Amino acid sequence: MKTLLHLCCANCSLYPVKTLRERGIEFSALWFNPNIHPLTEYIARLEAVKTLQSHWSLDVRYENRYGLVGFLRAVVNNEKDRCRHCYAMRLEETAKTARDGGFDSFSTTLLYSIYQNYGLIIETGKAMEQKYGVEFYVEDFRKGWHAGIAMSKAIGLYRQKYCGCIYSEMERFGKKGKDIKDIDVADS
Repeated sequence: MKTLLHLCCANCSLYPVKTLRERGIEFSALWFNPNIHPLTEYIARLEAVKTLQSHWSLDVRYENRYGLVGFLRAVVNNEKDRCRHCYAMRLEETAKTARDGGFDSFSTTLLYSIYQNYGLIIETGKAMEQKYGVEFYVEDFRKGWHAGIAMSKAIGLYRQKYCGCIYSEMERFGKKGKDIKDIDVADS
């Protein structure tokens, strides 16, 4: 089986990449993350993926588009459901690339993070499987959470402080600035 693995970031890629290699699954990776903001964060994460690619000799395809405008247009006035849109944007691009590249399946390192909505990722991946006719490979990589963190620290990868979108940055850092108003996007 030849799989296209969407990389959400370098840190979340470590355990899934290690696992796929141990299972003998042939794969290539895809960097496509128009959700990551601001631009300085996008660049830091992109550089971390390039570092990992060099360290582990990964075959990575880059769909390198900083997608601030497109991402915001997709989620504005619908911030409560932003993760659904975010997953759909990235998994749709991955499924299309997998289909067009002759891959048997596609997956995502989003399945590694304990902070992501695992069920929604699977639901979205299965919808893209139906739409593009390429199997969505599901594996619960969350069991390797601590191992992935240890690998990341050992390599010295850039370690981000929030999920990626501007809303998650606001929620993460807004908690520290208690005098900042209007940080609860759940009320939107």
